[in-house]
Amino acid sequence: MANEIKYTEAFEELQQIVSDMEDGEITVDELSIKVKRAAELIKICKNKLTATEEDVNLILKELEN
Repeated sequence: MANEIKYTEAFEELQQIVSDMEDGEITVDELSIKVKRAAELIKICKNKLTATEEDVNLILKELEN
């Protein structure tokens, strides 16, 4: 997946959406689109964190042996 978004990029975009919402910079017409995008970004971040946790746990388990 060459076009896969990195965690940092997803998190920064999510922060920008939240900031725009807090500042009232998102119109009602854009709100649904932004909320859907935020949900996608949250899913990406969650999946990456879970995968990283699994990798770290595997490495730690290997080090114990």
